[in-house]
Amino acid sequence: MKLPGISPLISKTSLFTLLLLVVAQFATQAQAPAAAAPAAAPAAAAPAAAAAPAGAGDPVAGKALFNANCAACHKLDAKMTGPALRGVAERLDKEFLYKWIKNSSEVIKSGDAYAVKIFNEYNKSVMTAFPQLTNADIDNILAYTSQPIEAPTTTVAGAVPGGPAAEDGSTNAIILGALILVLAILIFMLVKVNSVLTQIAKKNGTLPEPKEAGTPIWKAYAQNQFLVLVTAIFLLLSSAYFVYGYFMQIGVDQDYAPIQPIHYSHKIHAGDNGIDCKYCHSSARVSKHAGIPSLNVCMNCHKNIAEFVGDKDSTYTEYSKEFYTAEIQKLYDAVGWDKTNQKYTGKTKPVKWVRIHNLPDFAYFNHSQHVTVAGIECQKCHGPVETYEIQKQFAPLTMGWCINCHRETEVKTEGNAYYDKIHKELSKKYGVAKLTAAQMGGLECGKCHY
Repeated sequence: MKLPGISPLISKTSLFTLLLLVVAQFATQAQAPAAAAPAAAPAAAAPAAAAAPAGAGDPVAGKALFNANCAACHKLDAKMTGPALRGVAERLDKEFLYKWIKNSSEVIKSGDAYAVKIFNEYNKSVMTAFPQLTNADIDNILAYTSQPIEAPTTTVAGAVPGGPAAEDGSTNAIILGALILVLAILIFMLVKVNSVLTQIAKKNGTLPEPKEAGTPIWKAYAQNQFLVLVTAIFLLLSSAYFVYGYFMQIGVDQDYAPIQPIHYSHKIHAGDNGIDCKYCHSSARVSKHAGIPSLNVCMNCHKNIAEFVGDKDSTYTEYSKEFYTAEIQKLYDAVGWDKTNQKYTGKTKPVKWVRIHNLPDFAYFNHSQHVTVAGIECQKCHGPVETYEIQKQFAPLTMGWCINCHRETEVKTEGNAYYDKIHKELSKKYGVAKLTAAQMGGLECGKCHY
């Protein structure tokens, strides 16, 4: 009975490769507990909010009232249309605040010096009267504004709140070292067994005899003219296909997503805040072009939104809150807005936006015809913009893509008497109840090229 050497079955290189992979795997698993070793600061270390005095109001209820009635013009720690309100109860008399909040205009007319000063300081902006707020409601709001600034909390990745302290990493290191030692011994034993069996096979002459060298495959292939011909034809057709596909992509900028001078997140504005596309791109309703929104449109909201706050469950993980706030400051620099004094400085800087969608000059496209007349949603051509952190070109915008859309999209003729006659005649001609844009002449060259 022949005992073939097992060296072809057990490769030393394979064994050492296996060892490296296993060691890397254990090392990766050991790093996770080690990374979590630094214990999070105890909750008691953070400064607790000072408890409101008895009868001074409920800060939780006050926060809800503040957000519903005051947040449009006031912040706790920064000036907006009105002054910052943190600690206002400590600075002003409560009776004055009752009168001021319920009807500030009457207080100003009474000649109160402080009221007149504030009125003039903030560009004579008239504060909305809140006669519906009771004194108890105002006490709640003042309790909320009297709370100290919360210290930022740091969360350690992998730490479990209330759980035991992270174990010392020395135990994991010992276990990992023991496993590596066992694996090294096992591999050494396998290598020695392979060497002994190979020597025995050589001594007994039982090693398999080497096979006689035959005709190389490449030489046999080259001698077969039929296979060479078929391969040449296949390569030519494949090359032509890929070359054609490559040249057809020239001028197609699908997924083009340039970096803009001011970062604008459609994910936040159109997605989380639900702002309608046509609020900013209003000219899409009535014009050929959708247009780039004027910065004045941005300031309709951002005059009172000077920093990105988000919420505790925010999913905006691409960038930090500080990054978004810095981008808002770029907007202020562009329009010349002084957020501290709440007024325009007159010093503006043009914003050099980078165009994303750009049709060739010989192609005509009218936004109003598609948006207003056809009632097509913006997402049909621009994709799910409400999910884009950075705006990109969603569709290829090729002629074939447009034609295919015309072939699939049914024309909405309800309430449009212009189409009644032609719709009835074409419906009889094509034997359909609903006509597509292609059947209404959407494939004529002159529709897009003239």
